[in-house]
Amino acid sequence: MPGLYLLVIVVSAAGVALLDARHRLALWARPLTTAIAVFVGTAFFVVWDLVGIAAGVFVQGDSPLYLGIELAPHLPLEEITFLLFLCYLAAVCAGAGTRLLARKEPR
Repeated sequence: MPGLYLLVIVVSAAGVALLDARHRLALWARPLTTAIAVFVGTAFFVVWDLVGIAAGVFVQGDSPLYLGIELAPHLPLEEITFLLFLCYLAAVCAGAGTRLLARKEPR
């Protein structure tokens, strides 16, 4: 089923965004800081992927779950979407961890 992998990433990101909105952990607490962190992190991993592709370490698998849209050779649309999701998830987890640690500190 083409596009299923992309759909799963988007649905997962929506779930994380709902948690973020409810608890104000990252984007909803600090929108500019979170956006910068997510885009810088994503850019880092895209460069990492491009270096790996150029070195022949990373290759795109052949899966019926991909849409088939390549942004560069061996770099499917789903990879960029996944990297955005990964960086956003890391920001939300960092916000949650910071909040939990702040609760544990004696007053």
